[in-house]
Amino acid sequence: MSTTTLPPTKKTEPKSAPKAAISDRARSERKLGWLLAGPAFLVMLLVTAYPILQATYESLFDFRLTDPENRSFVGLSNYWVILTDSLWWQSIGVTAFITVVTVAVELVLGFALALVMVKALRALRPVLRAAILIPYAVITVVSAFAWQFAFDIQSGFVNSWFAWLPGVSENTDWFGDRWTALLVICLAEIWKTTPFISLLLLAGLAQVPEVLQEAAKVDGATRWQRMWRVTLPNMKAAIMVALLFRTLDAFRVFDSIFIMTNGANGTESVSFLAYRQTIARLEIGLGSAVSVLLFLAVVLIAFSFIKLFRVDLSQARGE
Repeated sequence: MSTTTLPPTKKTEPKSAPKAAISDRARSERKLGWLLAGPAFLVMLLVTAYPILQATYESLFDFRLTDPENRSFVGLSNYWVILTDSLWWQSIGVTAFITVVTVAVELVLGFALALVMVKALRALRPVLRAAILIPYAVITVVSAFAWQFAFDIQSGFVNSWFAWLPGVSENTDWFGDRWTALLVICLAEIWKTTPFISLLLLAGLAQVPEVLQEAAKVDGATRWQRMWRVTLPNMKAAIMVALLFRTLDAFRVFDSIFIMTNGANGTESVSFLAYRQTIARLEIGLGSAVSVLLFLAVVLIAFSFIKLFRVDLSQARGE
């Protein structure tokens, strides 16, 4: 019995579906959005662009504010001086430590508080949300002074209240050691800004469809499985926004360090280093270079978060 073979045929690559055209309604909404946000965007761009360009220009010169006429062009020499100085890398380490610790703790606590606010009785929700948001309403300087007063060896009450804990006594000087001072700074930042993250995560929880939760229950998913497979994936955009905003804010920490330690005992952050060079020492060139490097670090952090989470916020509205 003979068999016949068919000639080989060329395989055709599957064609991707054409992108859907933008509807007239979406186009009109986009135009309206630009009309409403455009003026504010231009004002913010002008307000922020001028200081950045001015700092970049000043960083190319070597001069002091007390002697502005004695100005000399040094190019990128100020950046080389900063990047080869151990003080810069120490400030980077302190800033990174405060940022990682505070943001990680605030994310966990903020998510827990968001869950509490969602599950609370309807009559208690307004009171509960107001109570949780009180620390965020306190001015950062006032909060820093309160925490400094609480942990101060002379006027503080923490030593007397918690003397029963290991390592804590009546004579514990929290601001006399680098790591204990950083601990107090982190606690102050966590207390102050956890409500901010909880508010953003609360908005993210409100976007999780209840139908998905009910379907997961019917399929026999446990509470933890529903959390990891349903809740968190649908909150990806809210988590990204909360982490991004808080990380950028924490990386520019200044107020708490200025009030509590004034940068002593190795607690100087990058923002405080820029302040000390520009305001205290009046080294405009070096201070401007530190500010530019801080700006570049913030841009790098924002770019990294956007690439890491891969979230299209324009599509996160559930349309």
